[in-house]
Amino acid sequence: MIKALGQAKAFPLEDLDDEDVLVAKTPSTMLPLGTVAPDFSLVEPGGKSAVTRDQTRGSKGLLVMFLSNHCPYVKHVATVLASISKVFMQKGIGVVAIAANDAEKYPEDGPEKMISEKELRGYSFPYLYDEQQAVAQDYQAACTPDFFLFDAELKLVYRGQMDGSRPGNEVPVTGVDLVTAADALLAGRPVPKEQRPSLGCNIKWKPGNEPAYYP
Repeated sequence: MIKALGQAKAFPLEDLDDEDVLVAKTPSTMLPLGTVAPDFSLVEPGGKSAVTRDQTRGSKGLLVMFLSNHCPYVKHVATVLASISKVFMQKGIGVVAIAANDAEKYPEDGPEKMISEKELRGYSFPYLYDEQQAVAQDYQAACTPDFFLFDAELKLVYRGQMDGSRPGNEVPVTGVDLVTAADALLAGRPVPKEQRPSLGCNIKWKPGNEPAYYP
């Protein structure tokens, strides 16, 4: 059984000076359960060849995450996310993160910064760049972080929050919601269908790319 991390230290609120912590609290769209994971082929900054969905999937399932470098909600959970994702991968759940923000308007979310961000956070999973934002649209991603857990047949069994911790709410970062779903998947049990949306910075869409599903 995967254990959530107890009493992990949250990212200090005083260090979260990005305006997104005060505005643009955007929830997940809650893609319908049972949806098959959309395919993708994206390059990881610093890499030479594209990485596909099937290259990242594990024997037990696949976790697809939408992250960004500068978002305070991602910073808030990054340390615990790096830890629990390693356990997921060890147990057969593939893990991949995708960044889709408009890097022209938000250069801190660009490819070069993604390389240093992956090293800083200790991410052991591929961190791919969705320059055209088409993959984010395919997954109906709306915020960072946004989590999508698929089973071995690539059918969606969980989408929503990692846990109930947010910058400044004093709730410890444990990953309990995501870990509970992964634990059920690995044990062959039904994943509870009562799931809470993630909440975070809105994805920074390029002009004309804002999708119809966007809140």
